[in-house]
Amino acid sequence: MGEILLVGTTHYPPLLYPDEGMVSQLRKHMNSDRVPPHMREERNWPKEMQAEYGPNGSNAMASAAAHRERLVKAFRRVRQEIDAFSPDFVLIWGDDQYENFREDLVPPFSVYISDKFETQPFKRLWYSPSGEQVFNVWGEPVDKVFVHRGHADGAKFLTSRLLEMGYPMPYSYKPLHFQGLPHAFMNTLLFLDYDRKGFDYPVVPFHVNCYGSSVVRNRGGSPLSASENAEPDPPAPSPRLCFDVGAATARALKASPYRSVLIGSSSWSHAFLTLKHHMLWPDVEADRARFEELREGRQHLWKDLTLDQIEDAGQQELLNWVCLAGAITELGYKPEIIDFTQTYIFNSSKCMMVARA
Repeated sequence: MGEILLVGTTHYPPLLYPDEGMVSQLRKHMNSDRVPPHMREERNWPKEMQAEYGPNGSNAMASAAAHRERLVKAFRRVRQEIDAFSPDFVLIWGDDQYENFREDLVPPFSVYISDKFETQPFKRLWYSPSGEQVFNVWGEPVDKVFVHRGHADGAKFLTSRLLEMGYPMPYSYKPLHFQGLPHAFMNTLLFLDYDRKGFDYPVVPFHVNCYGSSVVRNRGGSPLSASENAEPDPPAPSPRLCFDVGAATARALKASPYRSVLIGSSSWSHAFLTLKHHMLWPDVEADRARFEELREGRQHLWKDLTLDQIEDAGQQELLNWVCLAGAITELGYKPEIIDFTQTYIFNSSKCMMVARA
């Protein structure tokens, strides 16, 4: 019988960069001509957002430092849990934002089967609103290559079992358009090794098409990247299907010879996806509701969410966590919340949790 540890994390890209990189995302959207002029005035923001940002952004850098401190502390705790568990491999449910999957193929799910992944995550440089490059927080070379071991045998085992259960599960032996691991997977690994002591556990990336109706239309990112008249793409897999796939994954690996960690990696509501808030702040209320459900062990309710609800709240990437919720429910584990980091100005609230037998 296999042993399983469950983990929930974020892969929040600005955490790769100094605090200025965390602040720059909101300022970029404030300057968009798609934001009504009156919403660029801080007095029209929610009171909590005004306090977090401060008059003319006077609190923003201090808020960024505090946000980072909580996230890094939580990642260190998760890393301790993984080290203590000593897995054969770490599976990550993560999304693809027009990185590996583009117009020629957009599968609802895909298991990566490989013995090795080589990635240069800093090639995609961020820029501040003034146009200056924002380098990574570790001061590592832009062209640094990170090598992570895969676990092809475990990935093949899982894919085979899912197919036998009736899930038509795509898989891939090599990338299509992106060399190495797309950011949802790579950032998760970078943050689990924030202190740079190395991360040698084999990895099984498990793609989820969270962005669905906007993955090609928006090039996997903000609506600012798309024409206002662009037609939507076909939808993401439903929350119910994601939940069922997560439960089936746990069922398969429980009957395997492996010790595995299953990670759902994403922030929750994203400001740049929350059109009703003019892409300035996330749907904090929806995130609070999901958090209370998770904390109370009612994450099974997530399978009944609709894609319309998910997209209205800007919670597209929550589908990675819905897979995790399926695994939690299947195994009967009790979620242990490490932290729930709420924010109005840093694009998304983040939850960190573990669950074990």
